[in-house]
Amino acid sequence: MLKIIHERPKCISCGSCVAVCPSYFELDSKDGLANLKNSKRLSDGSEELEVDKADCIKEAIDVCPVQIIKTKK
Repeated sequence: MLKIIHERPKCISCGSCVAVCPSYFELDSKDGLANLKNSKRLSDGSEELEVDKADCIKEAIDVCPVQIIKTKK
C-alpha cells in the first residue's frame, strides 16, 4: 500500500495536480483549493489516502510548484 499525503493548507490553487492527475485530485468549488479525492482529513488540514498503485501521483508530485504532495510506503 502507498499512502498519499496532500498538505492542503499550503495549496495555492494552481490546479497543476488536477490537470495531470484528475483521478485523484479536484478543485474545491468553495475555496478553490485542491482536494485529494476520497481521502480522510487530518487534524492539521492535510489529506491522506491509501492506494494500491501510484498511477499519476508521481506526475502530480513533480508539477506541484509548492511541493505539498508526498507519498509514503
